Amino acid sequence: MGIWVHNERKLSNSIALRSEIGLDAGIFGNSYSNENYVDYVFTPVLILEPRWYYNFEKRIRKGRKITNNSGNFLALRVGFNPDLFVISNRDDISVPNQLFIIPKWGIKRGIGQHFTYEAGIGIGYHHVFENDYYWVAHDDVEVALDLHFRIGYTF
Repeated sequence: MGIWVHNERKLSNSIALRSEIGLDAGIFGNSYSNENYVDYVFTPVLILEPRWYYNFEKRIRKGRKITNNSGNFLALRVGFNPDLFVISNRDDISVPNQLFIIPKWGIKRGIGQHFTYEAGIGIGYHHVFENDYYWVAHDDVEVALDLHFRIGYTF
């Protein structure tokens, strides 16, 4: 969950570089004590994602549109959550620096002139830096699952 602004720049006929800046969102809560609560957190994220759209030729042969990069893609999502600031309804929340590298497969399609939707899935690497928090070990490395569904507007 979150909100992002992105730019997808054509590098060749089938390769594009997607860059994003935004806020990743999280929701968490506690119902095991007398202190029942549901809280939220937003943290900044910077992402670079080279994409290879591998079926443009096939879509063109079948008479399908490739406007706004409508097609199937393979990507390498590289992102960083810097420990710059946190927006939350709690004062005691902080998020450490984090890096993720995730190979992905996805589809992107256009709806009319300006709207797009896309879905994708990938599994990769997640690293938490300089972590002194109690819920994970110091410099913890984890497997990351990236599952997304997005609706976008193209200007």
